[in-house]
Amino acid sequence: MKQFIFYILLFVSCAGIAQVKFEAQASREKLGVNERLRVDFTMNQDGDNFNPPDFRGFKVIGGPNQSISQSFVNGKRSFQKKYSYFLQPNGRGNFNIGQATIEIEGQTYKTPPVAVEVTAAVDKPTDGSNPEIIAADNIHLVAEISNRTPYLNEGIAVKYKLYFSPQINIRQWYPKDNPKYADFWSQNIDIKQLNVKEDLYRGDPYQYVVIRETVLYPQKTGKLTIEPLVLSVPVSVPSDRRDIFGRRLSETVDQTVSSNHQTIDVKSLPAAGKPANFTGAVGSFNFNVTNSKDVLDATESLQIKLQVSGNGNLKLFQLPKLNVPASLEIYEPEHQEQVSTNLNGMHGRITDSYTLVPQLKGKYPINPVSFSYFDPRSESYKTITSKEILLNVENGPTTTTTAPVASSGKESSTKQAVASASSQFKYIQLDANLKPIDQPAFFKSVAFWSALVTPLLLIPIGIFTGKKRKSLIADAAGNTSKKADKLARKYLSEAKNSLGDQKKFYEALERALHNYLKAKLSIKTGEMSKDKVKTLLAERSVQPATTTSFIEILESCELARYTPTSNVEMQKDYDKAKKTISELDKQL
Repeated sequence: MKQFIFYILLFVSCAGIAQVKFEAQASREKLGVNERLRVDFTMNQDGDNFNPPDFRGFKVIGGPNQSISQSFVNGKRSFQKKYSYFLQPNGRGNFNIGQATIEIEGQTYKTPPVAVEVTAAVDKPTDGSNPEIIAADNIHLVAEISNRTPYLNEGIAVKYKLYFSPQINIRQWYPKDNPKYADFWSQNIDIKQLNVKEDLYRGDPYQYVVIRETVLYPQKTGKLTIEPLVLSVPVSVPSDRRDIFGRRLSETVDQTVSSNHQTIDVKSLPAAGKPANFTGAVGSFNFNVTNSKDVLDATESLQIKLQVSGNGNLKLFQLPKLNVPASLEIYEPEHQEQVSTNLNGMHGRITDSYTLVPQLKGKYPINPVSFSYFDPRSESYKTITSKEILLNVENGPTTTTTAPVASSGKESSTKQAVASASSQFKYIQLDANLKPIDQPAFFKSVAFWSALVTPLLLIPIGIFTGKKRKSLIADAAGNTSKKADKLARKYLSEAKNSLGDQKKFYEALERALHNYLKAKLSIKTGEMSKDKVKTLLAERSVQPATTTSFIEILESCELARYTPTSNVEMQKDYDKAKKTISELDKQL
């Protein structure tokens, strides 16, 4: 009986385990040489290290486009992940699309080959107007690297350009997967304004936008990989449908684009000629040592600053240390960085400021300080040495010498006594703090009764003041909300009057949306991020569709600053904003 139950449980558990499916499917088995083919690689469980076939006989004109869908129906979870490629035949013939591989839970799965026949060109290609293929053909993300063979800790710039042809229209994009830069010190450069420019992409006229700029400092030597940036881009492409006036209508498809994996070869810093005091500085630098004064008195402080300025990895190395005579009291340095970063790397200055206090009268030399760095332009090490600093302490205790004391049978000895400066922080007390002998008692005096009764009189005054203050705050909040709501309606009306003038229209529309949120959600303009707005609207039980519509209008306003748009699009955005504000009024 026990064995029977065991087999039943084993059968149920095995039946409950989802079987892994990894399949390849072509959009057609036969096509003309002037047509295009779509191949989908689909799996029902998430995997790693997807490796496509080499697509021999075809040219990849789009992809990989990645999509994920999952659902829960009657307590059962379904999952699908898909990689899509768009292919163009290189010539006629019979071809096999090879096997793709994926790793799922430690096991490698392969797709079966897919047979495709390519015939002579057809008169009317059936996929020429496929929106997904048009989008894949006309949008590309390119990563440009300033230097592919840098030295260790030498800065390089990565510029991401989004190319799109005049046949399509894009207005926004969303990061889908950001590179990690695991082996680099990295910093993104703020792009204050996105500008659309024209250039050639593979010989064809394109427009492009620089969407991201990043500075990298490699922290390892050898071949390092820069991961791709992946974007999700809604692309508006022309369709076969036309309006009543015969004009072609557009269709929006979501396109995933990514830059390629980039590899750089990082060179080691040369061992020959490396100074002993080299701490990793790479770039072009100046080095200065300055002191605030040369002449001073004992127990008087001065500052000595060690400063490195120039262009290079300023945040990635240490300044040399300052060595002083034992008679000078020295404190830990105050470190300051005034460094900014652009596509040329870090530039500015870093400073260590030392405070010194001499204890005795005399002259004290501060030895020269040396700073070494590697210059990639000359491919050599350079050392800068400061000049000697001489401090003259004029007033203060001095060292004293006792007279020699002779003792029979022994040589005379001399001892030096150092003057004590232990009283340097004692001061003369100027206030004697005397009190009169015949001083009246405080108990039952006028001051005593005043101190006793005054707090009781202040209680009703405090209650009245508190109520008045709450009333004023409530009135102020209400007035602010009414004022913001009034401004929202005003700017919405101003946007309507500015239809046709893209800049004025979207500025007025954005101000209307912001003032409306300030009125309804009681938030400040500085707190008005998209995530914050989504959270607050969700807390107020606003429908997700209304929230999404509101966010889309905000994004349209942002993208209209640098992307041209038509009067029809402006009218659509105005109608959408008016409808969305009306819906929010009902739900808030």
